[in-house]
Amino acid sequence: MRAGDAVVVDGVKERRQHWVFVAHVVNESTNDEWVEVRGGRVGEAKGRSFRPEAIYPGSAKRGSRLVGLSLAEAPQLPIP
Repeated sequence: MRAGDAVVVDGVKERRQHWVFVAHVVNESTNDEWVEVRGGRVGEAKGRSFRPEAIYPGSAKRGSRLVGLSLAEAPQLPIP
């Protein structure tokens, strides 16, 4: 994933909103991980943080369902 890539957040309310990837963060002292995203309802640009298990690539949304694996299960890393 790169900053600005579309993502889907697996949450009842969040799934209906539009989000873009900002950063993947790891706290080295506690090993906590989260993904920072920006977006929300149309016209909003709220910053939020979610667990990696709740973030899916933008292509994972099929209607109201999610298909495929989350970023925690299948990281979307660029190939050099």
